[in-house]
Parts: sequence; structure tokens; C-alpha cells
Amino acid sequence: MIVSFTTLGCKLNFAESSALGKALIARGHRRANKGEQADVCIINTCSVTDAADHKDRQMIHRIRRQNPNAILIVTGCYAQLKPDEIVQIEGVDYVLGQNEKFHLLEFINELEQTANAVRPSNDCKTANDCKISCSPIREVEEFHGAYSKDDRTRCFLKVQDGCNYFCSYCTIPLARGKSRNPSIASLVEQAQEAIDGGAKEIILSGVNIGDFGRSTGEHFIDLIRAIDELKGDYRVRISSCEPNLLSDEIIDFVAGSKHFAPHFHIPLQSGSNEVLKIMGRRYTRELFAERVHHIKTVMPHAFIGVDCMVGVRGETEACWQDYIDFIESLPVSQLHVFTYSERANTRMLEMELEVVPQKERERRSKVLHAISAKKTEAFYKEHQGYEGTVLWESAQKDGLMYGFTENYIKVSCPYDRAKVNTFERIRVQHRDLADIPTDTPE
Repeated sequence: MIVSFTTLGCKLNFAESSALGKALIARGHRRANKGEQADVCIINTCSVTDAADHKDRQMIHRIRRQNPNAILIVTGCYAQLKPDEIVQIEGVDYVLGQNEKFHLLEFINELEQTANAVRPSNDCKTANDCKISCSPIREVEEFHGAYSKDDRTRCFLKVQDGCNYFCSYCTIPLARGKSRNPSIASLVEQAQEAIDGGAKEIILSGVNIGDFGRSTGEHFIDLIRAIDELKGDYRVRISSCEPNLLSDEIIDFVAGSKHFAPHFHIPLQSGSNEVLKIMGRRYTRELFAERVHHIKTVMPHAFIGVDCMVGVRGETEACWQDYIDFIESLPVSQLHVFTYSERANTRMLEMELEVVPQKERERRSKVLHAISAKKTEAFYKEHQGYEGTVLWESAQKDGLMYGFTENYIKVSCPYDRAKVNTFERIRVQHRDLADIPTDTPE
């Protein structure tokens, strides 16, 4: 069968779609070429905000228009959280929950071998027409591994899934389930396979990777020590890690490691202790500041990205000003800004709190984006003349190729095919700088 994949959301979703695609190809199915009609269309969705849900619905409609005769399967976080909403969308044939999507191969093979290889309905709008397979995610114990290669240079390696934190504003535990992980031994094997296959950069990915070890009794520090001992010419980045789990031991190890990049992405969410408490976060801003300053003490050139949320319930004007003052004081490099949207089945909706108007949420988001741009520009200027190692990528534009240094400075040079997927030691000059990136890999 000819199969197409459309993936929205985080790099974890992309890694999972990549793994599923490889499994399908190995069993004789073929991925659709660009513009080619598919027999089966799979949409792997995100549901981190209302905006994400809206993009999911738009994509479902677009894929159906482009593939009017295909079987359309919706899976991922949106499918897990709101299957009954998805079945009301005209053109959806099947909704598969998070656990069920990892049995996609068996599902498609069954479709191929039965009369279900044709669409079950030309107007699939109700639960009776559109079939749902969605098990309670909190009961799922198994871990499904995945890794994807991006632009031949990077491998996003899934090391953990799920979350046990249940912050008051967040539905991720409801969409992804409890925290779980595979063994260090299995991850080391996958990482070595990726390196042997040509990957030069491995990004350790997950929902709450600092919580690694709940399933196996191991620890995240032991995982990164093992990854650092692999054979080959490679480097490693750690994706988003909670500040209460990003210990000084981890930071110090990265500083002295052979392969780990001086690059951290740390969720802050709010710079107000009052709001952090409302959100159910497990740290104070003082602890966050300690982590940032320790990184900068042992790795002065480190790039630090920070997740920030604006407009949550209870974010009064005083809390907001406190937030801004704190962010301004931190030696961080970039902000990844989210605007709060109310999510069903979250504790925040049950609290008697001041509601920030939507226009004010948008204004505050713009303020943080402006601060982020200023901080990233300052980081780039500070590193004029910095000697670093760039990994060149295959993408080219206007005769230029691009790459990132170990501390996430984006540079360019005239395109040279021989440089693709290779490391090069350079001294960063103003003329080499590419457009300042607006986000970090996760």
C-alpha cells in the first residue's frame, strides 16, 4: 500500500512517525512521493494548546482534500485527548490513541487483507461510522522506542515518554501517560546504530527526560555517561530538562564530557514564584537562577534556551512585572514562548483566579518575544571571534549552506557538497552569521 505521514508538534512526534514509517517500509509498504495519491494517510497530531488543535483540524481537512479516496487515520496527542471531537470531522475514517499507533503496522496489514482496504464511509462523521481505538493512556506500561534522522546530520533519539507531574495547566500526562523508559543498554545500542549510520548529532528527546529511570531503576546521569562512551565522531544535545532534575552533577558532567554540547533547554514557565505555585511547578525561581548561573560558571559559552508561558490564570499585573524583571536578570540566550490557553480536565480551571484577557496574553507574548530577540542578539555579539565546531547541513539557499556550532550559533558559508554532514573548526565572524534562529531543537 502507498502510505503518507503528516506529523505535527514536537520532535518526539517526528521520531515516532519516522520509526513507524521505517517499520511499514520494511514490511513492503511504500511512502507516497510528493503530490502522489496515497492509499492510507496517517496524521500524527499535537495537542499542547488550542492553537495546536486548530492546526490539527486544518491539516485533517487539507489531507482529505488532497487524498479523497484514501483511508485517513488520525493518531497522536489530539487523538488521545479528544477522539469524540475528531470523529465529528468529515472524512476521518479511524482514530488511534497513543498506544494504538504503535500497532499501526498490524492495523494496516489487516486493512490490506480485508474488505476494509476501501474507505468504510464516504461521509465518516459519527462514532458509528468512524472507528475509534483508544485505550486509557494512564494504564499503558510499555515503552515504544523511536529515533528519526533530520537532514542526515541529526538523530532525535526517544529516551523517555510520559509525565507524572500533572501541572495544573497541562494535559500532557493525559495525552502521553505515565513516565516510562527503556533500558540504558537498549538506548546505547540505538545511538551507536545511528552513529554508524552516519548521524553526527544525537538529541536526547522525551517528555520529561530528567525523570529517566522510573521503569528500569536507572538514572539520567548514568544514561548520558554511557552515551558519551560510544565510538565515532559525534556530539550530543540534551533536550528540555526540568530545572529540579537538571542537577549540578549533570551540568558538571556535560562541562567535562567528550561529546555533549554546552547547550541546555530548561522550562521556566513563569518568573513569579506565586504563579509557579499556582502552576504546580516543582521549583522556585531561585532554584532556576542557581541552575543557570552554575551552567554559566562552568561553561561560559553555553547556550541556554528557556520555555516561558504567558497569560495563565492568576498571572496578575504584579506577577507579570515580577516575571519580566526576573527574565531580564538571567544570562540566558533565547526564550521559547507559549501563550496560555484553557485546557479541559486541568486543575487550573477549577481555581478561583484572575483571568488574563486574550489580548493581554498576546501583548505579553510579544514582550517576551522582544526580550528573546534581544538576548539572542546579545549572545551572538558576545561570541564574535569565538572558536567553535560547526556541523554543516545539506540545506542550501542562495548558494549558501548552514550549520550550528556546539553552542548553537548558526553560521553560513558558500555551499560545498563535500562539507555536508561534517564537522569543521571555525572562528565565528560577523560575516559568517546566519539569521538568528527562533527556536531550539527538542
